Amino acid sequence: MTGALAAVVLAGSGCSTGGPVAAAGSGLIEAVGAESQYANVLSQIGGRYVYVSALLSNPNTDPHSFEASPQVAQEIGLARLVVQNGVGYDSWINTIESAAPNPGRKVIVAQQLLGLPDSTPNPHLWYDPKTMPAVANRITADLADIQPAHRAYFEANLRKFDASMKPWLDAIARFKAAHRGVTAATTEPVADYLLTAMGIDNLTPFRFQADIMNGVDPSPEDIAFVNGLFRQHKVRLFAYNQQVVDSLTESIRQNAIRVGVPVVGVYETMPAPGYDYQSWMLAEVTAIEKAVTSKMSTQRL
Repeated sequence: MTGALAAVVLAGSGCSTGGPVAAAGSGLIEAVGAESQYANVLSQIGGRYVYVSALLSNPNTDPHSFEASPQVAQEIGLARLVVQNGVGYDSWINTIESAAPNPGRKVIVAQQLLGLPDSTPNPHLWYDPKTMPAVANRITADLADIQPAHRAYFEANLRKFDASMKPWLDAIARFKAAHRGVTAATTEPVADYLLTAMGIDNLTPFRFQADIMNGVDPSPEDIAFVNGLFRQHKVRLFAYNQQVVDSLTESIRQNAIRVGVPVVGVYETMPAPGYDYQSWMLAEVTAIEKAVTSKMSTQRL
């Protein structure tokens, strides 16, 4: 499917109308998050001094099939700060940045902050608890460079952000300490970093996850193996990508439900409405915990 642009205003006074062109004359810093989760963190740090657009923000769209529009190019061309994921996940934005050079534009790439090679197999970096603190710290530094007069404001927002991450990080630590030997199956490696942080062993072969992620038909042997995990009751939960659904993934989901394996829906962009990055991640941990402790499915947040 073709990804539809949703340039949503996430922060900034007087930014609800007129779009980025109008914002350009407002004194606000124009900023772009390639995905809604990065835009949300931009919004939290930038607050009233930043106009933020999220290019990928529809939780019903497959981010891997996103096609940039002329409006996207315009927003990136105007932006003073761009935050993107890297690892090939949003490589389309690199093409636009090259086509619209701006010596005053700062670009933050989560991959680079984490020191990850281009060959990193799982691009869903925002599920790694290390990612957003590093991104938020760099956002703060770059916004302060762009508007030094507001450095104290940005740094205060960073402290608030770091404090607000604690409930999520504490929930991960509590689960890992209380539940050892938990196993899971998945369709894609969307939440693999989070599962690993929680001490959960994903028994789905990575080649199967990569095939689904890349739109390739998995081998019949791998499909049979994954379905066997449910039938043989080898996993405690099934993490299901809500944004990439086809007949195969739907049949696997139904197989999990049929034998009583709880299903947890995971997302590539923030589910809407009502979530920020921290509450979304905490909700995913809560859903996983309910699956393990109560055999309860949370198919949609």
